[in-house]
Amino acid sequence: MKFRLLSRFEYGLYIAIVAIGIALDQLTKWLAVRFLMPIDTFPIIKNVLHLTYAENRGAAFGMLANDRWIFLIVSTVAILAMVFYLFSGLSEGRLAGIALAMLISGGIGNMIDRLLMGYVVDFIDFRLIHFAIFNGADTFVCVGAGLLILALIFDMIDERKERR
Repeated sequence: MKFRLLSRFEYGLYIAIVAIGIALDQLTKWLAVRFLMPIDTFPIIKNVLHLTYAENRGAAFGMLANDRWIFLIVSTVAILAMVFYLFSGLSEGRLAGIALAMLISGGIGNMIDRLLMGYVVDFIDFRLIHFAIFNGADTFVCVGAGLLILALIFDMIDERKERR
């Protein structure tokens, strides 16, 4: 396990990603409550993409509904672990750092909803494939997870090259 010092740029970049991600998530959820709740749904592309107000009291796809304290505890532990890993210098490379910052922002965005309201506001309704309704924080988590997988693949490729 090797440590590396983060540059000021990296600290600023990761903090900005987290802050902007949380702000965008909370703004879009506020807009959903303000404008979508009264009308329920608004088609962007009919039967493909709608904006639909929904309250998710569970985890992904509504699993374990009404167990918000479990989610708050697990989310807190996971977010703290990612923050430690990101800023301790253990994470390798900027791509992994960006991925972790996105995961952190998404986790905090949904945690804010669970703490304040007891549920998460969802509104992106991709009907073309009958997918679950989701929100900006969920998007940050999914994109962050994808980027983290890419970073790990790149690290494995680099390690193989070094061994040759």
